[in-house]
Amino acid sequence: MPPKEVYFDLENSGYVPDDVVDVMLPYFNKRGYGHPAITHRLGWEALDLIIGTKELVAKTLNLANPENLVFTHSGTEANNLAIQGYLIANRDKLRGKKVLVSSIEHLSVIFPAQFVSELLGLEVIKVPVDKEGFVDPEVLKYYVDRDVGLVSIQLVNHEIGTIQKLRDLIEVVRDRNPDVVFHTDASDAYGRVRIDLRDLDVDMMTLSSHKIHGPRGVGVLYVRDGVRIEPILRGQLSVEKLWPGVELTPLIAGFRKAVELAFNNFEENVKYLTSLRDKLLNGILNSVSDVVLNGPSGDERAPDNVNVAFKYVEGEALTIELSGYGVYVSSGSACSSRFLEPSHVLLAIGREYELAHGSILFKVSRYHKGEDIDYALEVLPKAVDRLRTLSPLTPRRA
Repeated sequence: MPPKEVYFDLENSGYVPDDVVDVMLPYFNKRGYGHPAITHRLGWEALDLIIGTKELVAKTLNLANPENLVFTHSGTEANNLAIQGYLIANRDKLRGKKVLVSSIEHLSVIFPAQFVSELLGLEVIKVPVDKEGFVDPEVLKYYVDRDVGLVSIQLVNHEIGTIQKLRDLIEVVRDRNPDVVFHTDASDAYGRVRIDLRDLDVDMMTLSSHKIHGPRGVGVLYVRDGVRIEPILRGQLSVEKLWPGVELTPLIAGFRKAVELAFNNFEENVKYLTSLRDKLLNGILNSVSDVVLNGPSGDERAPDNVNVAFKYVEGEALTIELSGYGVYVSSGSACSSRFLEPSHVLLAIGREYELAHGSILFKVSRYHKGEDIDYALEVLPKAVDRLRTLSPLTPRRA
């Protein structure tokens, strides 16, 4: 066993704190485990939980009507419901139109957009980003015309932490074509970046439980009044008209607790995350040579995100090497790392294949301590140096 374990692989999945687990347990066997659409006490308890959780989430988003929120079983499902559900429901008026997504969107946005567009005869256009992952409003303006029906651009990128200037991008879209429906995947923003739906003029927005240390198995989709969505699953309707099936009430209970923990002392939490991020990033840059930062720096970067490329090192090998020390990270894209393909996000910002393959993603959390960062900075140079001595790509000094 390694002397210490530090888990930074929060992009893929995260641990669930005891406070959240303790809240979930009674909903498995003591209360609220009934079907929330059935009229008996246990069903009513489950329904109360769902309503109360939506009210809490709506409050954190400055959303007046909690009924605009839909529970799914993951952020991926919420993205699919948004993209497929909108395109299918409006297929008659959208036939021959265009769908715009940024070139660094999560694959749960890109893939369903491509899938449905092929079926309906739509064109999917990937809007390019700059070297830090930003969509330039002037570039977006070039792509938006009367033939665009749907736009999806993340608030925060899941790999390189770019915080888009989304309000500016929405204004460009509305000015060029007020009929466009705008979706944003805010899964990596929620709990780390303040979101105000009264100010952020989006039509649909995705959230994910496990991104804020809630349990896996809960996603949320916000749908503005008047936006027509077609369910993409068919079955017996329950509380959620757009997502049939029995709601996962124990997991929703855990998500509710995770929301409470994330938004209690929100500003202090973000400040703490930022301090850990900067300590880790600066420590890496000062202790390891030939390192390149992926994405922006400072306030334009998500407070939990550190993504760096190590020259002359293969990312998968470094992931394995660090795990031997008890430090757990992810390499390249969390969605494609097992296939050893370079991250589409890193390629989109102009990284060469070698640098993309040598990139490592760390995500810090409020459950990390300074000593965790110290330990990572102690073992990381050792791991990198050992792999570089084995690599034929490492420059040899005379």
